[in-house]
Order: sequence, then C-alpha cells, then structure tokens
Amino acid sequence: MNIYPAIDIIGGCVVRLTQGDYNKKEKYNITPVEAAQGFFKKGARFLHIVDLDGAKDGSLSNFDSIREVIKSTDMFVEVGGGIRDEERIRRYLSAGVGRVILGTAALKNFPFLVEMVKKYGDRIAVGVDAKNGFVAVDGWTTVSDTDSVAFCEKVRDIGVKNVIYTDIERDGAMRGANTAIYQRLTQITGLEITASGGISSLDDITALKRIGVSSAIIGKALYEGKIKLEDALRAAE
Repeated sequence: MNIYPAIDIIGGCVVRLTQGDYNKKEKYNITPVEAAQGFFKKGARFLHIVDLDGAKDGSLSNFDSIREVIKSTDMFVEVGGGIRDEERIRRYLSAGVGRVILGTAALKNFPFLVEMVKKYGDRIAVGVDAKNGFVAVDGWTTVSDTDSVAFCEKVRDIGVKNVIYTDIERDGAMRGANTAIYQRLTQITGLEITASGGISSLDDITALKRIGVSSAIIGKALYEGKIKLEDALRAAE
C-alpha cells in the first residue's frame, strides 16, 4: 500500500480543515515546499496536494506554489482542487504532476470526465468526497443526492482506474478511518481505492492494508505528530 502525505493549500499556506469546514482551518508554520521536502527526506515517494481555494471557487491562485513543490522533490504528485477544464489539466501535467483529480467536474460534467479519461487514461483520477454516503462538491460546500458507492461504480465503468474516496465527517477529525466503507469499495473490481479522511493511527494503516486499499492519504496526523511518517511507511509495506 502506498502512503501519500497530504498538503492542503489556501493562499499559498499549508492548512488543514476539520470535516471540510473552511471556518475550521488550522494554518501550519511551514511552506508547501518545506513540507514536501520534509516528507521526501523521511522516505515518502508519493504526495497528495489539494488546492482548497480552487476547490471552493475554481480559481488557480495556488498554481505557482504547487509547481514549486513539484520542482523541489522527486515524488509522484497527484493534485486536486478546482480542476474543471482541460486547459487546467494540461497545465498541471505540463508542470510535472503525475495525476490530476477531478471531483466537482466529474459529478457535474460527466461527459467531460468521459472525454478526459479517453484522452489521458490513468493520469485522470476521480475524487469522491462523501458526506453521509452522498457525493459532495464545490469544496464540500454542497452535498448532492448521488450515492457515493454507486458513483464509484459508474466512473469505473467508463475507464477510471483510481478513486480517492474521502469520508468528510472523518477528515481532520482524528477519529480513525471509516474501514466499513473501504471494505465495500475494495469489492469494486478494476478500481484502485485511495483512502482519505480520519487516518490517525498505525492501526488504521494496518487495517486499510488488510482490506486491500491501494493507497492511504495522511494529513493532520502527520502535522500533529500522532503518526510518524517513517512508521506509516513501514506499516504500509
């Protein structure tokens, strides 16, 4: 199982939200580049970045910060947040991003997702952010009436290989991963699942690995010192 340390960015700064609430924001005294380099030195080879400004309003205000992160380390980087047109996909891929994550665009403009998957293959992943089992969009500010598991099956059927599934109610809350939902998701044949939200102990990592999750994203637990990255990497081996 791969471990993806997370860097969430607002206004060029590293932050963590609690349960996706922009009013519950913790800002860390570290730049995105410093955070990435620190993860890399500790052995990380994968990195998950979210442009939270972009996720909320579709802006591209953190592009330069993300590009500097990519240039500063030799990690496979996936990026999400506000990626809603092909021009933005091209800009990120040209900057060295290994995979872009479509979230709001995947739900609201499904034909666009189909077209981008045909064109870019597994360099397109889908971010399924769920609240009470339903897909949330626009930086988690709007909850749709689309069942999250059914949507994962739907994107698999059009060729998506990777889904990053976030349990919003667990995200940043340090309550542990929702292993029950990942147990269901790993039964979807042909889809690799990345677990995100609430991972706060090595037991979470061990459980997700046992379930068959392909990757796990760790954010607040690293910044708060609840998990040491080196220990997480060993547990995931």
